[in-house]
Amino acid sequence: MSPVRRCSRTACGRPAVATLTYVYADSTAVLGPLATYAEPHCYDLCAEHSERLTAPRGWEVVRLSDPSAPTRPSGDDLEALANAVREAARPHDRGDGRSGGGPQAADPMEVARRGHLRVLRSPDS
Repeated sequence: MSPVRRCSRTACGRPAVATLTYVYADSTAVLGPLATYAEPHCYDLCAEHSERLTAPRGWEVVRLSDPSAPTRPSGDDLEALANAVREAARPHDRGDGRSGGGPQAADPMEVARRGHLRVLRSPDS
């Protein structure tokens, strides 16, 4: 017996990278990282077959991410990075005229504070 688990699809001999399980009560197919050991009611799939997986009509496919796998940046991640760069490049008008301590002196955009929340004035106003 081979130490590498193979794809469960017929005539596919590629190594398995994901495990497919069906939850019939919820009409859901769950595709997650390769299980630690082979289960009789689960299917091991190679990378190609796991990417092309579709479920029957009316079923939902839930894809669980592998926490050890590197993640690709999403559009939201890239947009947040671009906004952070724009904010860092924006010139700040912070006068040294205030010498008192406290949050008002540290950040002139702060208007009010309630607990750990701060109300900030828009930089454009």
